[in-house]
Amino acid sequence: MDLGTTNAPPVDRRVRRSRAALMRAAIDLVSERATTAVPVADIAEAADVSRQVLYQHFGDRDTLLLAAALDLVERELLPSVADESSGASARDRVLVMARHFAEHRAFYRAMLTSPSAYALNRELAGRFLPLNRKNVKRRFGEGLAAQAADDLAGFITGGAAAFYNTWVVEADDPLDPEAFADRFLRAMSALSSNDPEECVR
Repeated sequence: MDLGTTNAPPVDRRVRRSRAALMRAAIDLVSERATTAVPVADIAEAADVSRQVLYQHFGDRDTLLLAAALDLVERELLPSVADESSGASARDRVLVMARHFAEHRAFYRAMLTSPSAYALNRELAGRFLPLNRKNVKRRFGEGLAAQAADDLAGFITGGAAAFYNTWVVEADDPLDPEAFADRFLRAMSALSSNDPEECVR
């Protein structure tokens, strides 16, 4: 799936409207039906465009769904968690993420149990890895070699993704973002603790 064109905003307003309508329709239908196996014709009809327009913009349904997921993250989630001027605590940031995934659970659950799951995780990792690199640098300063800092940021990004994915896919309804944030932060603090007993407190 080539998403290279999704990052460059189209110049034509009609093109932007069509793309946005298709992504909204894809999210709505996948959420409503709890599956990514939504016919292209249904997405096009819900977006009030032709199938040809869908194919022109995205090439196929899987690329559209992946673009829609990334657009959702970039519009609704990343600005909140990446804003360093907000003074938000670590718990606040985890809670923002947990609330986002809980609100859009039906969509993400369908995506994470579909053939697009690997591509989605890879693309999301690419968006969150730079934030975790900053956090590692802030926490350890120059005390870590560059490769070790990159490795640690990758480890945190992958581990956090697995934690969120399991919660979104397997946890009982309704999801509880507050309880999840507490569990997540306990796990993170255990990683940074020198005392193994902290893991069980």
